[in-house]
Amino acid sequence: MKTLQFQLTEDNRVTLTAYLIEDSREMTNWAKRPAVLVLPGGGYSYTSDREADPVALSYLAQGFHAFVLRYSTAEHGQFPAPFIDASRAMSLIRKQADEWHLDPDRLAVCGFSAGGHLAASLGTMWNDPKLIEAAGIEAGENKPNALILGYPVITCGDDTAGHLNNMWKIAMGDQPSEQMQRQLSCELHACAHTPPAFIFHTYMDNVVPVENALLFAQALAKHDVPFELHIYPNGVHGFSLANEITSTGRGNMVDRDAAEWLTMSSSWLWRLFNMYEQPEQADLERAKLL
Repeated sequence: MKTLQFQLTEDNRVTLTAYLIEDSREMTNWAKRPAVLVLPGGGYSYTSDREADPVALSYLAQGFHAFVLRYSTAEHGQFPAPFIDASRAMSLIRKQADEWHLDPDRLAVCGFSAGGHLAASLGTMWNDPKLIEAAGIEAGENKPNALILGYPVITCGDDTAGHLNNMWKIAMGDQPSEQMQRQLSCELHACAHTPPAFIFHTYMDNVVPVENALLFAQALAKHDVPFELHIYPNGVHGFSLANEITSTGRGNMVDRDAAEWLTMSSSWLWRLFNMYEQPEQADLERAKLL
């Protein structure tokens, strides 16, 4: 494994960490690997350690290159700053695709809670001309090929807001306009251009109500966008991998059923990206040269 880190802002507060599987004569099937960009949660006030490297390394073990973005938060977290960070990270990954032996058309984004909101925003607004211009990237460079959304914040609607007032104050300011509220309600922007999604949530989540996941799934269904949805009966908000590795030791952070989401989402990506097919001959010829 090779680990690299990039500073995406001059003050070094936004970073992209890359975990890359190195070429091996013993694993010649993958001259170009798929990848997952992980967006930790934290209510836009910080980025959670529990939803960062442990998740990325778990995907690495499933055969994906993995990346963790520590995006703009707190006083820097007002929209569109985090969206711009994520767009630039996606652009950077794609520009390095040849050097990193990465398939730029098999790049998924995995976000949790507020990071799930950011991932869903990227999936629904990646082609917004104003946001593309603000990010300083070429059109399409920030488009995810798949979304993995863990207990995501989706909507600004009052009936599903839960205990999210502080998050929305960071993302929208103290006096958000109705236009801003609509812009940050991802279910309103889902369309045919939204990539397929794997969504998981828990019924007992008392921070981000389960209706958020249901709203997004409903919006995807309306526009005939494929998705896989799992609602687990148990598990508190922020369980991450739902095992002992990412448990805080408090509350119901460990749940054997919910912990299956990582394996299930990996299998979903393998199917979506047609990774069960034999590698192309050009990839095999290159592998012989290693």
